[in-house]
Amino acid sequence: MSNASESLALTLALLPDLTVMGGAMVLLLYAVWGPEDDRRRSRILGGALAVCGVAVAAVLYSATIALGRGVGPLATDPFRWAIDLVILTSTALTLMVMRDHAPRSRWAFGEPAVLVLLAAGGMMLLAAARDLTLVFLGIELMSVASYVLAGIDRRSARSAEAALKYFLLGAFSTGFLLYGIALLYGATGSTSLTLIGASLSPASGPPSTMALAGLGLLLVGFAFKVAAVPFHLWTPDVYDGAPTPVSGYFAAAVKAGAFTALVRFALEAVTPGLGVWREALWWLAALTMIAGNTFAIQQRNVKRMLAYSSIAHAGFLLVAVTTQTAAGAAAVLFYLLAYALATIGAFAVLSAVGEGEDGVMHAHRLEGLWQVRPGLAMAMAVYMLALLGFPLAGGIGFFAKWYVLQAAIQAPVAQTGLAIILVVATVASAAFYLYVVMVMFMRPRRPEAVDPAPAGWLTRLVIGGSVITILLFGVYPTPLVSAARASAAASFPNSPPPSPSVDAMRAVAAPLR
Repeated sequence: MSNASESLALTLALLPDLTVMGGAMVLLLYAVWGPEDDRRRSRILGGALAVCGVAVAAVLYSATIALGRGVGPLATDPFRWAIDLVILTSTALTLMVMRDHAPRSRWAFGEPAVLVLLAAGGMMLLAAARDLTLVFLGIELMSVASYVLAGIDRRSARSAEAALKYFLLGAFSTGFLLYGIALLYGATGSTSLTLIGASLSPASGPPSTMALAGLGLLLVGFAFKVAAVPFHLWTPDVYDGAPTPVSGYFAAAVKAGAFTALVRFALEAVTPGLGVWREALWWLAALTMIAGNTFAIQQRNVKRMLAYSSIAHAGFLLVAVTTQTAAGAAAVLFYLLAYALATIGAFAVLSAVGEGEDGVMHAHRLEGLWQVRPGLAMAMAVYMLALLGFPLAGGIGFFAKWYVLQAAIQAPVAQTGLAIILVVATVASAAFYLYVVMVMFMRPRRPEAVDPAPAGWLTRLVIGGSVITILLFGVYPTPLVSAARASAAASFPNSPPPSPSVDAMRAVAAPLR
């Protein structure tokens, strides 16, 4: 391939990422070019939504041209394009909620939309990274923008505290990540995921102590980013202190970007026969599911409850990653979409309801919501049931957990123990998800409670659209499931096939497809 052809292929491979980052730069220049006012803010948010639309078109275009599975250090496989669509969908939904939330906030200016786009650019770079240097660049771009977003309300002490904690612990995790990359480079002589995988394969002999130390440090760095226990301590304070739409973005999109990098690293750089890696993931998944649900039960601050809920869902996703199979990657992809719709929708409802004067979203603010805003109450109930994984009424959420269970049981090394813990943790999570539903429908409205103002039309569109999508694909999930499985199978063809001893499981699952 000539230099010109190679440059063109790299440009086409980066086209969606360049679209998002270039659009963010243009909007940033426009934001600082004149005075801050409502019209300029509205134009910036509208421009950010337009950038998301153009980026979706760029993803679809890049996915249709013949780029193979990778161009240099960039993945161009279907898994990358599917994750890009999930990230851009989450970004667009967040921007729509932010547009209605901004006039009621104390940060009514245009830069948050630019920061959301920059964070999305970092996540998309993570989805494309097949080299640890690009993984580091993507994580840093995503993280730096997220730190600023957490503290975007400059007159709120809670927002400033959230940003400081996020920054300090994020910088701490970056150190683990860099040391892990350095040790793996020293042990294998490369930062390419493919070459690292070849160096760690059984044919190359047992991994060195340096390689194992590098893998351990990298896993710690990834665990910080996905909020896995015991590296989760920043999550509740950050989600609680950040503005409500931003918290939803952290819980949905940022988690998707971090898990994408972890999935690709687990399937391309770590051989399935490396038992110490699988054992470490096993314990991370188990502790995260147990601790996330246990602490969530104790919360009466709804945003903190959703923060611990997001930790528990990180544990569920880690179950699929532990399998190190294409089926596990497909389950992660399907789960991330379902989780993003339910999470952003739930935070959109909280944004519409509004926080108290102390800036805390106490559960009593939702008491009797059915009596004054029945649409919001019904939508929130769907989101809670989706996060719980309740059949039919929970829509797509049930199938998200079902396919994670299926991947765990069908893995060449069956993760039966994790599957049991997942089921028990899901049952336990009913205590706090159904508590929110009970508060909205079965408790009377307090006399001193102030009824929430009608939600903006964009927020209503996000809430209504996500509810319809959750319920629709909860009845007929076949198109999404087929697309997720085809994307993962084409992207990770060398992953081990499912265990042949699970025909009964497939027979049970067949009527549900």
